[in-house]
Amino acid sequence: MQNESNKKEDYLLAGVRNVGNVITVMTVTIAILVFGVWFMLSPKREFSESENRQLALWPTYTFQSLKDGSYMSGIQKYLSDHFPARDQFMTFKTKAEMMMGKQEINDIYIAKDGFLIEAYDEPKQSEKIINQYRKLYQDVTTDAKDNIKLMLVPTAVTVYNDKLPAYAPDKGELKQLETMEKLYEALPEMKRIDCYQGLIEAAETEKSVAGFTPLYYHTDHHWTTYGAYVAYREYCKAEGIEPIPEEAFTKTVVTDSFKGTVYSKLNDTTVAGEEITIYENPDNVLTVNYTDSQEVTDTLYNKEYLEKKDKYSMFLNNLHPLIEITNETADSDKVMVLIKDSYANSIVPFLVNHYKKIYVFDTRYYRFGPASFINEHPEVTDVLILYNMNTIDTDLGIGGIF
Repeated sequence: MQNESNKKEDYLLAGVRNVGNVITVMTVTIAILVFGVWFMLSPKREFSESENRQLALWPTYTFQSLKDGSYMSGIQKYLSDHFPARDQFMTFKTKAEMMMGKQEINDIYIAKDGFLIEAYDEPKQSEKIINQYRKLYQDVTTDAKDNIKLMLVPTAVTVYNDKLPAYAPDKGELKQLETMEKLYEALPEMKRIDCYQGLIEAAETEKSVAGFTPLYYHTDHHWTTYGAYVAYREYCKAEGIEPIPEEAFTKTVVTDSFKGTVYSKLNDTTVAGEEITIYENPDNVLTVNYTDSQEVTDTLYNKEYLEKKDKYSMFLNNLHPLIEITNETADSDKVMVLIKDSYANSIVPFLVNHYKKIYVFDTRYYRFGPASFINEHPEVTDVLILYNMNTIDTDLGIGGIF
């Protein structure tokens, strides 16, 4: 009798387990179906305002893309980019990881004094970068060849290294400087414009002066306008130019709600916005020609961007292949070609004081190569190449630099 009773209990327990398994399977199946329907019906965006980037498109199938894995990788990127409630999920994920004590999330360090600082990924294409710069030098045939300059800009992970969390892999490791030195030494034909020491000295002053303007944004990978001004002084020192004193500029805080690219990688909505300050020389008489759109203006700033998430794009009106800037009140008749990434956008307001004309190239979009342009414009006296060290390896403009 006892055995029969045990068997009945076993049957009952097995039945309960089976019912539980069925409920679990049904629940998971319904959840997958609901999520699938939600994913299919939710609107798909081409651009993420919060992350300030283009979202992945559904990949085009080819046998080669399937074979090399890029097709499946493309599908994964598409699904990740168009995940329903993606922004809210990113915020939840960031907060959860911070509560667990993590101080590096999505390659962003939660640093001292409220700074969010990008980790440094050592470049894998240094030889390609060197070759592109060298080709530019070799292809220039005018007198400007003798005055081609290279300014490599360290980012906050180096200049603010002491702010990094105690056990951060980049703490005490100034690998950006090692890479900079390698690039400079490989290109002795170009004049070296080293702004690192000036930035470090300014950072030391920042520590001891309350309310001192930071050199880098708390929530963005760019330097601030003041950081760009410090680099401008180093440029003037190297070129034997008398810099315009900082107090001679009209400084205007144009927003106090800027949240930049680094913030977008975390989407921590509790992070406060910060200020963007612009510097203007009231004596300048500028003509700024955006050659692609044929728009002509008298300012280096497009303040319409202040109403958008991408407020940094106010500098030089975001992305343009070629911008021609003329300053009738410049202190010389020299003409510059500036080949750059977005770091240079906030140093241009200082450089225009010393050049009658500056041609600004974004080689990601300019199709013909700056070297040909320089050769066709013998009036060009100076060429400055300016890139920051954190994105130099992935900047698509490097491929079109000559």
